[in-house]
Amino acid sequence: MPSLTPHEALIHLMVITSASDRDMTDVELARIGDVVRSWPVFVDFNQDRLVQVAQACQKALHEKDGLEGVLARVAEALPERLRDTAYAAAFEVAAIDLEMRMEEVRVLQLIRLKLDLDTLTVAAIARAAKARLRTLT
Repeated sequence: MPSLTPHEALIHLMVITSASDRDMTDVELARIGDVVRSWPVFVDFNQDRLVQVAQACQKALHEKDGLEGVLARVAEALPERLRDTAYAAAFEVAAIDLEMRMEEVRVLQLIRLKLDLDTLTVAAIARAAKARLRTLT
C-alpha cells in the first residue's frame, strides 16, 4: 500500500473517528467536509478527492492490519508539527454531535498514543473544541 500524504493522513483520522462506533452520521460527515474546506492546513488539498480518500481509508480498515495498520501509516505520514492538528481534526469529528461514545473515546486514545501527544496538549484541544461547539441550550 502506498504512503499517505499529510492531507490523506488527516482525513484518515477523521474517518476513523467517525466510523469508530460503526455509525458515520451525517453530522460527522458534514464536519469532515467543513474541516477540509475551512482549515488552513487543507488550503492546497483538492477537495474533489475527499470522498476517494475517505473510501480508501474505509477499505484499509478492512485489510489484514486494520486499524493498527492505518494508524501506523498515518503516524508515518504526519510531520511532528501537524500531529496536534491531526488530533484536533479527529476530536472535532468526535465532539460535533455533542455526545462522545466510548468507541470514539477509545479511538482518540489510540490516536493520541500513536501520535505521541502529551496530556496537556490533548486536554487543551478537547477544551477548545468543547468551548467552540457549546450551545446556549
